[in-house]
Amino acid sequence: MNSPSARGRAGFGFVAPYVVLLIAFGIVPTGYAIYFAFTDSTDTFVGLANFVAAANDFRFVSAVGHVALYLVFWLVTLVVFVVGLALLLHRVTSRAVGRSLRFLYYIPGALAGAASVLVWLFMLDPAVSPVGFLLRAFGFDTFGQVVAPERLPILFTLIAFWTGAGGWIVVMYGALNNISPELIEAARIDGAGAWQTARRIQLPLLRKWIVYMVILAFAGGTQLFVEPQLLSQASVGVAGRDYSLNQLSYDFAFQNNNVNAAAAISVELLVVGLVAAGLFVARSGFFDAD
Repeated sequence: MNSPSARGRAGFGFVAPYVVLLIAFGIVPTGYAIYFAFTDSTDTFVGLANFVAAANDFRFVSAVGHVALYLVFWLVTLVVFVVGLALLLHRVTSRAVGRSLRFLYYIPGALAGAASVLVWLFMLDPAVSPVGFLLRAFGFDTFGQVVAPERLPILFTLIAFWTGAGGWIVVMYGALNNISPELIEAARIDGAGAWQTARRIQLPLLRKWIVYMVILAFAGGTQLFVEPQLLSQASVGVAGRDYSLNQLSYDFAFQNNNVNAAAAISVELLVVGLVAAGLFVARSGFFDAD
């Protein structure tokens, strides 16, 4: 039987690689960005000057609005459809069908972000898309019409959902399987139907998982970059190369040679993500013992 000290060393051995990677690719770059955000090109401390310069850029407010609108579409869609599909999947009695559906849900998540967007570039072009007849039926004859700026939040939500929702459906399905079968059976004996069981038992017990999903989805949504960047290049600027805050940060760094303003935007996104996560955790009782 292993001694407590041996088990402790094994635990440290499992955790150590993650800690090293966290420091190298998380903490150090964050500290580097914070340093640049509060200094200028001569390494002189300038306070909030870089944040003011970024906020005064004529593209900043519109980029904030674009990201905020996308987050509304993305988070609402994610919560409603992921939880709904997970509940439906959990009611599938056939193991073979359930396994097949989980596999199908998960397949799109195997694609990297850029590869997923490239697939959607193909799907959204009426000239080559296998569903081009549907696009033309809705009055879209060219790729530029499909990716017009007013439709981008919906398109980005579709791309993000197609890529990331399947993994969360599998996670929610696993969480549903952890609910005591006796509890579900007791609800059925008391006359609860599928809707009442979901609303009064399953959803409350899924709350922490839903909060966890929303926190990560919010953080990822604020980092919107690959989708608008590739769409901008494919549509020859119709989508805009400064649609999101990350695109604006990229433009500051590599087009305007203003790394300090780019770092300021990155720090702002970090703060917004931390504040939102803190609010979600505090309001949901995320760490409360059940």
